[in-house]
Parts: sequence; structure tokens; C-alpha cells
Amino acid sequence: MKKKALSVLSIFALTGSLLAGCGSSTPQTAAPTPAAGNTDGGQAQVQLEDTLVVAGNGATVEKLMKDEIFKKFNEKYPNVKLTYVSGVSTEIVAKVNAQKNSPQIDLTIVEGGEQEKGRQEGLWETISATDIPNVKNVPQDLKVTDDSGVVVNFTPMGISYNSELVKEKGLPVPASWNDLTKPEVKGNITMTDVASNFGRSTMIMLAYANGGSEKNIEPGFEKMATLAGYMPTFAKSAAQLQQNLQNKSAAYTTWTMARSLTQKEAGVPLEFVFPEEGGNIVPNIATIVKGAKHPQAAKAFIDFLLTDEVQTMYATKLYYNPATEVKLPDDVAKTLAFDRAKVVNFDYDVISKETSAWLDRFNKEIAPKTGK
Repeated sequence: MKKKALSVLSIFALTGSLLAGCGSSTPQTAAPTPAAGNTDGGQAQVQLEDTLVVAGNGATVEKLMKDEIFKKFNEKYPNVKLTYVSGVSTEIVAKVNAQKNSPQIDLTIVEGGEQEKGRQEGLWETISATDIPNVKNVPQDLKVTDDSGVVVNFTPMGISYNSELVKEKGLPVPASWNDLTKPEVKGNITMTDVASNFGRSTMIMLAYANGGSEKNIEPGFEKMATLAGYMPTFAKSAAQLQQNLQNKSAAYTTWTMARSLTQKEAGVPLEFVFPEEGGNIVPNIATIVKGAKHPQAAKAFIDFLLTDEVQTMYATKLYYNPATEVKLPDDVAKTLAFDRAKVVNFDYDVISKETSAWLDRFNKEIAPKTGK
């Protein structure tokens, strides 16, 4: 796959008790491993705790993690009992924040915007190549602010459309973010609101497509007002978007290439478009929770995620672009290719400061326009 530098420094400048029985660690067991820097996931010899609690996305991500990645990790470190906590990134970061005085999650894998929010709240430990040797295989242009995490994969945002439904109804094939606001697509769109990264990124890209940006969001709000009138309601989750596409109640949505390709593989005739104005990318970042009870196991697990084996799994099974320069099968590399020159690097510091006000305004001005 052709690799081109991504300015993720800009991208990451942002967008009760859980698991009560998993809190305390037990006596540590020696876990000799290969020499540092070995790309099969090796670290210098360390002492790994016998428990690790990982939090990340559900659905297909959770399935891959439990069915394959966990099993492969346990082949290397059989003493470590792994527990997975699934949820969306906003929920996971909120849980970590609520538990900061007594962390019950050791490691998170969350989207870049939420990772940055957690960084600003002081939730993450510093990632070191000394402790996690395979970090050296992640290029500098994917560096996370303050080494507060490490990118393990990423995927571009764009527009997906049901090719069969578009053809059947004589609807336009989208090429631009503005194509979503054409009158002829009314009644055929499903989107999330701006509380979700999908809806928020769409609004920002609609601003860019009309002379604005995250620093001048007004054009985005104007276009979202139009889109609100094209839908009966804004979806509240990716699962709802998926359902609307599957049952053909909608022909278009805005989300990531990885989700689009996964649904296409499942039989939904979706095509993904990276619009002519470009779009942001959504990175998934592994972090170690500050004060985590099982830090050594967490470091070993992150190192394992950056091996060629797991990076290839992310690409071939979930259609995420790998974070390292791993060699992929030609067909997969071709499928995951997109125009990197069109990546729009959001200023997430601005987004972080403005999101609350945007959401309040959206709920007052935009959401009431749905179905009208």
C-alpha cells in the first residue's frame, strides 16, 4: 500500500464501579520475552501482572479482540487473564475519568478526539519506546501529543451510499459533501447528530466545503439545517445507521471507510467516497490509564498490537489502515487506498473548546428541523 505522511500532530490536538471483581492485581509472574525491538511483539524481560483490563469499541472490534488478538497474546503470555470492556470512545473516557481515584481499566483504545480530551484531563500515562519497543515502528507523523498514547490504526471519514438503491431510485452518486444537501436526496439520508464524531466531522467538513472551517463553523450549521429537513430524525448510534442502510430506509450516510467496507463484506451493497474536498481521518489510539493496576501487562499488550501480525489483522479483518509500514496483500492495500493529499487536519483544540456550545446550539436550532 502506498504510504504518505499524515499530519496527525494536528489531528490529535483535540475530537457505580465497573468490573468490580477485576480491580486488584495478584502476585506477578516472570515473563521472559524476546529482545527489545523485535517486531513480533518482543520486549526486554519484564514482570507481567496476571490480569489486564482492556476497553475499546464493541461489535466487530470486540469480536476480533476476543476471538483472535486475546488468544494470540495468551499464546505468548499465558499467565495474563484478559478482560474486555466494550463501549464507544466517549463512554470509555468518561468511565476512566470517573474512576481516576481507583482505576479499574488498565488500557483503552479510543478515537483520537476522545483520547485528546482524556489527555487534557490528565488520564493517560506517557508512552515510552523503552517500555514498548514496537512504538519505533509507528512513524513520527502519527505521533500523539505528549506521547500520551500510540496510534494502532486509522480510517478516513467520508460518504457511503447504497449503490443498488441509488441506481434504483435514480439518485446522484456523491462526489462532494455538498451533494448531501441536493434536494433530490431528501428522504434518503441517515446521519448521527454532532454528539457523535460522525455527525460532528460531517458538519465541520460541510463548513470547509463552503468556505468555513472548525474556526468558522457557520457554513456547517447552515448546511446541517438543510440536512435536518431531509431526515425524520438524527440517528443516535452507528448501529442505527447500519440498520437504516440494511433495511434500505436510507441510501446515504456519513461515517468511516472501515465501517463501510465491513458492511459491504456483510452483504450491504455500499460504496465509500472520500469527497473531493477531502475529509479527516479517525485514528484509534491505545493509552495506558494513569495509575493502572497492571501497567506492565498493558505495555506488553500495546507492543503486541503493533506487531505485523496484529496490524495485518486490523487491515484484513476490520479494514483499518495499519499504523506501521506492514506489507499487506495487494488486494487489501488497494481497497484501503485513498488520496492522502486530501486529508483535512482538524484543529482539535478549537473543537474541544467549542463542542459543548455546538451541541447546545445543534439541539436548539438544528434537531427541531428534522422531518420538516
